[in-house]
Amino acid sequence: MSPTAPRPKRATIFDVAAEAGVSRGTVSRVLNGEPYVSESARAAIEAAIAKVGYVRNTAARNLARQSSGAIALIVHEPHSVFVDDPNIGNILLGTNGALSAADYQLVTLVIETDRDSERVSGYLGGGFVDGAIIVSAREGDPISRAIAELRLPAVMIGRPDNQPRLAWVGIDNRGAAQQISERLAATGRHRVGMIAAGLDRDSGRDRLAGFRDALGERFDADLVSRQPFYTFDAGVAGMTELLERDPAIDGVFAASDAVAAGAIDVLRARGRRVPEDVGVVGFDDSAWAMRSQPLLSTVRQPAASLGARAAELVLEQIRSGGTSGDGGVVLDTEVVWRASA
Repeated sequence: MSPTAPRPKRATIFDVAAEAGVSRGTVSRVLNGEPYVSESARAAIEAAIAKVGYVRNTAARNLARQSSGAIALIVHEPHSVFVDDPNIGNILLGTNGALSAADYQLVTLVIETDRDSERVSGYLGGGFVDGAIIVSAREGDPISRAIAELRLPAVMIGRPDNQPRLAWVGIDNRGAAQQISERLAATGRHRVGMIAAGLDRDSGRDRLAGFRDALGERFDADLVSRQPFYTFDAGVAGMTELLERDPAIDGVFAASDAVAAGAIDVLRARGRRVPEDVGVVGFDDSAWAMRSQPLLSTVRQPAASLGARAAELVLEQIRSGGTSGDGGVVLDTEVVWRASA
């Protein structure tokens, strides 16, 4: 096509109706999946659509329905964590699968700065999405408040105690952390510490609480290293800190598998054997657990199922015409014991 040639005219619903020899209303009923259209008329319309090259104007349809056909997945993490954390990837895949089955589009929004929060709050208020799923919400999270004010259908993955009472889906982080910490201590460890992470969100606080529950009177606050994120680098920094505080440490509960992998790297570099000298356990049963040497004992959490269930809850709110309540769904976890402890 030459630069000056006119753009080809886009086929319309009137073109389909003329080609099929039916009314525009009959074409609309077929496009909207409505009944009361004869099989012969339906076949003629489908043939006409193929012949004239008609493509449905989704934007116009959604405007008429006052719907965007999209759900936002809002992730509160630095970009590096978003890329490297396999749990976030699995949550995203689970969410997308459930939304795709319902003919909804997933829109992913990553929040790293206050400016991102302002931008995303404005976006949510613009009618570009019908609902939202929030991952890794923090204390004082402005997005959760904005969603509550907008009365937007929404679900949190996790349950921050100080946020607006939105619907949520999650796991029992405290109970699972207690189970694996008790099992670690039962292997004969005497100086058990923790590399705690993400303490500005419910998962991090609950995992630390579960560790404390497991150790009881043996809990030593000096054997807790507090790190900001669930990352390999946090494991490196945390394990280095714990060894400096107490070289006799012989057990470590890492708040995630990525953190555990960083801790094992430091122990190996210091000549400490895992699990003979120091037992290490993690949390997530992510790809990090299977890349670790030795293979990592950990807690299996259903990341993809968390995403899928959150999507289903948002869609239920949209279909019912309701907004977020404060109900919650707890999915099961499982301790997976391997060779690292």
